[in-house]
Amino acid sequence: MSTPSQESANQRVVVIGGGPGGYEAALVGRRLGADVTVVEAAGLGGAAVLTDVVPSKTLIATAEWMTIADRAPELGIRLDGTALDGSGLDLLRHRIDLAAVNTRVKALATAQSADIRARLEREGVRIILGHGRLDGPSRVLVTTPDGVDDLTLDADVVLVATGATPRMLPEAQPDGERILTWTQLYDLPELPKKLIVVGSGVTGAEFAGAYTSLGAEVVLVSSRDRVLPGEDADAAQLLEDVFKTRGMTVMSQSRASKAVRTADGVEVTLADGRVVEGTHVLFAVGSIPTSRGLGLEEAGVRLTPSGHIEVDKVSRTNVRGIYAAGDVTGVLPLASVAATQGRLAMAHALGDAVAPLSLRGVSSNIFTMPEIATVGLTETQMQARGITYSVSMLPLARNPRAKMLGVRDGFIKIFAHAGSGVVVGAVVVGPRASESIFPLTLAVKYRITTDQIAETSTVYPSMSGTIAEVARMLHHRIED
Repeated sequence: MSTPSQESANQRVVVIGGGPGGYEAALVGRRLGADVTVVEAAGLGGAAVLTDVVPSKTLIATAEWMTIADRAPELGIRLDGTALDGSGLDLLRHRIDLAAVNTRVKALATAQSADIRARLEREGVRIILGHGRLDGPSRVLVTTPDGVDDLTLDADVVLVATGATPRMLPEAQPDGERILTWTQLYDLPELPKKLIVVGSGVTGAEFAGAYTSLGAEVVLVSSRDRVLPGEDADAAQLLEDVFKTRGMTVMSQSRASKAVRTADGVEVTLADGRVVEGTHVLFAVGSIPTSRGLGLEEAGVRLTPSGHIEVDKVSRTNVRGIYAAGDVTGVLPLASVAATQGRLAMAHALGDAVAPLSLRGVSSNIFTMPEIATVGLTETQMQARGITYSVSMLPLARNPRAKMLGVRDGFIKIFAHAGSGVVVGAVVVGPRASESIFPLTLAVKYRITTDQIAETSTVYPSMSGTIAEVARMLHHRIED
C-alpha cells in the first residue's frame, strides 16, 4: 500500500464531479495524503448512481423477476386459483406497480449516494455542493445552489469528471411526461401503455427489453439493420429474436426526426414520413460530454470535435496539473473505466507508481434479458487488423444447469489466436452473463490459452461448464 509522501501531503486537489471517476480519485488522493475537495452539482455518485446505472439496473432487476415468473409453469410451479389454458398450463397474471417500483429505484439510488458521501467524509474529503468551473489551470470557482456562498479554490491538481448528458433531437425536446430521456423515467406514475423507444444501442435495448418484460407494449425504432449494431452479430441477432418473440415491435432502418405530444400521447415522425403513435417516447440516441461552461478552453485544455476532453493513458490533459476521467473523456463509457481513470489520474498527479490505462482486460455488459457480456477484441476488430483467429461457440440450451433452470436463450463464444491458442476475446449471452464473463476476462488480460482453460475443472452441473467445453473445442494441437 502506498504511503503519503511529504510532497503529496502538501498538494491541494480539487475534483469537479462526484461520479465514479471523481469519488474514486478523491479516495486515492486522501490515501496519498493530499488535501482533497470534491465539487458536485447534483449529489455524490453522479449520474451513474442517481439517474443512470444504479436506477436503470434496479428497474431491470424488477423486470427480470417478471420474466422468471413467466417461466414458473414450465418449472412445475402453480399458483392457487388460476385458470388453465388448453395445454394445461396455469395462466399466470402479473401486474406491475410502477409507482412502487420507481419509489424503490429512487430510494436505492439515494441510499447509495449517501453511502458514498459518508465514505468520503470518513476519509477526510471536503464536499461542496455546487457548480465548479476552472479559472485558469490552478483555480476553481464554485457557484453554490443558493448563490450566497460562492467560493474560490486554489488547486495544485484539478480533475474534471463531469460525465455526460442525454443527447436530444432538436425537434423532440423532453418534457418529462410524454417525451422522455432515460433520466426522467423514474417519475412515471404508471406503466406506459405503448412506449416508443428511439435508439437501439445499449441504453435503448436495455429499456426496451425491461419495459416489455414489465408488460408495456414497446416499439423499438432502430436506424440500423439490427439492434446493438456495435456488438457481436450473433449476440445482437439472438437478442432481437428474443425481443420479437416477447411481442416487441422492432422497426429497423428507421430514423426518428421529431416527436410531438398529442391529446393523450405522442407522435414520432420518421425520416421517411411515417408516423408512429404511442403513449410515451423514450429517446436513447447517445450522450454528449458535459464539458461546456467549465472554463476548459479558456484554461487551454484541448477538446475533441465532439466536445470530449483529450487525455492520455494516465488521464492527463495537455495542460499541466489538469486531469480528466470518465464519460467526459470519451475513452469508454463505463463506470468501471471512469473509476480506473480517476484512480490512475490521482496516483500519477501525486507521484505514485502507475501503469497506463489498458482496455485489453475491460469487460462490459448489456443488461438485457438475456444479458450480453463481452471482453477483448471483437470479430470485426480482428478481421480489420488481419489477425488470424479461431472461434468456437456453444448454445447454453445444451448445458444441464441451463436445462434445470429453464434457460433456452444464450451461448458462449471464445476467440483464440490461431498461432498460440491465447484467448483474445469472448462473448457470453445468458442469465447473469455479467458474472460469467469474469474467468474469460482473466484469460484475456493475462493471456491464458484455451488449453489452460480446458484443463481446469468446473463444477458439474454449472453454467461455467460450457466455458470449458468451448475451450476444449479450440484445443491447440502442437505439431511435431
